[in-house]
Amino acid sequence: MREGTFRPDRQSEGIRFAPTTPVEPDWEYLIPGRTKSARRMRDDAADIWSRTVPALVASAGLTDTQALAAVEYVMTAVQLREVNRQISADGFTVPGARGESKVRHPLLSSVPQLRMALIRLAGELGLTPSAAAKLVAPDSSEDEEDIWD
Repeated sequence: MREGTFRPDRQSEGIRFAPTTPVEPDWEYLIPGRTKSARRMRDDAADIWSRTVPALVASAGLTDTQALAAVEYVMTAVQLREVNRQISADGFTVPGARGESKVRHPLLSSVPQLRMALIRLAGELGLTPSAAAKLVAPDSSEDEEDIWD
């Protein structure tokens, strides 16, 4: 725990980015393919983006400069969904490559990694309860000293 008295004049406001709303990426480019799975992943990505990013812009002041974290969050969420779908369709075990008895589904090993990445990105973006409690909403009042005017 830090000791001492809090003094607002000694606190850094951090970096300020230009207040521009992030542009939704081209999901067709990021998730190529003509398969049903690829189309479903693009639809999922667009859905997650439309539900998450506007809320982040309003609550945390997410800007276009910071959008890479949001894109990575969406891509990781979509990949985790698709892996879970595939495991659900195939089962936890699949036939072995050389005809041996059933083996553990190969995609099961990627689930913990994707979940950890998703949780980390959600924390970075303020999408977890603990991270949201630490967020400070952007000042919506007109600032006379705004460097972007």
